[in-house]
Amino acid sequence: MFVVVGVTGGIAAYKTVHLVRALVTNGHEVHVVPTENALRFVGTATWEAVSRHPVTTSVHDGVAEVRHVALGTSADLVIIAPATANTLAKMAAGIADDLLGVTLLASTAPVVVAPAMHTAMWQHAATQASIRTLRSRGVHVIGPADGPLTGGDSGPGRMVEPDAILVAALDAAAARPLRSDLAGLRVAVSTGGTREPIDPVRFLGNRSSGRQGAALAVSAAERGAAVTLVAAHVDDGVLDDALSHPGVALVRVSSAADLHAAMTDAAASADVVAMVAAVADFRVAEVSQGKLRKEDGVPELRLVPNPDILADLAASRGSGPARQTVVGFAAETASDDDELLERGRRKAARKGADLLVVNRVDWDRGFEAVENRVLILAADGTLVADAAGTKRAVADAVWDAVVASRP
Repeated sequence: MFVVVGVTGGIAAYKTVHLVRALVTNGHEVHVVPTENALRFVGTATWEAVSRHPVTTSVHDGVAEVRHVALGTSADLVIIAPATANTLAKMAAGIADDLLGVTLLASTAPVVVAPAMHTAMWQHAATQASIRTLRSRGVHVIGPADGPLTGGDSGPGRMVEPDAILVAALDAAAARPLRSDLAGLRVAVSTGGTREPIDPVRFLGNRSSGRQGAALAVSAAERGAAVTLVAAHVDDGVLDDALSHPGVALVRVSSAADLHAAMTDAAASADVVAMVAAVADFRVAEVSQGKLRKEDGVPELRLVPNPDILADLAASRGSGPARQTVVGFAAETASDDDELLERGRRKAARKGADLLVVNRVDWDRGFEAVENRVLILAADGTLVADAAGTKRAVADAVWDAVVASRP
């Protein structure tokens, strides 16, 4: 694959060296197009050494080969990492005052950008407007991550790690042509983690980022469905793609009880229901109306079970030729695939869903991760699919299974 890697003027440029090396190691032809400011952080010699191709910033080099256009027209994939606020603004405005800008305008390849900047710059209305514009044009945005920044500050603005960029970029390049196999269907999807209040300032929660459910909603909308996305707590930026898609209507909730009510309402008119949210199994029996304080001693919290939303949705659906399809998700800790399958099959038998998507979770797996790996089971426990990759790739695999299961 012919890959153009644009590098702009941020300290995170040093990480892009590892991204270029990984692409080359995986057998891709990589051409690095830095901006002049990028070369203040990592020099031309480094980019030429890792990419194995000449590097220039000028549209006046290689004129005989029309290089300033050929790079863009030849590209199968374009990655911009890091993508500064300045570059994002120029991309949104279509400014082509250097080789990178011209390359972008000349290309019809998938474009992936990995923003990197100070938190204040990322959150500025102008930058957010640029991001919305780029997303509306089909540009894939990965990150930024939340964490320590140059200069001692901390917050959203870090460029995500090269391995995550690599996965997202290859996933974008391998994306299937636009399909409409969900056209005319109404889909209800839940996502995020519920929060069960203890007192006005504390809650019981979980580590769900909401990425998988958000990816499922956007994937369904892009395949033609009218989507209602019921979102509990999610990480910053997770809902950006969904919010910018005209086919997705967003409903925000907090607790399991809120989610239960919202999903029951959404499911009433839905052809497909996907319960992706991480729902707390228990809630506090008596919520304190005032803050629990240390001076009052250690509180004793009595927990009571929350309703089983997936089982309720499966039990209350209609029947007939247009029978509603119910998809459940189950996050399980398991030592291996055999144990995961066993747990998934037991849960499938209890829940009554048409499909159950099972994935392994651990301290560093499943929740809060860019990638996922799932086993998709039919109602009788038959393994329908084993899907892995980015959460968008997994979402596409789930919809493939849904389409195959419907009459």
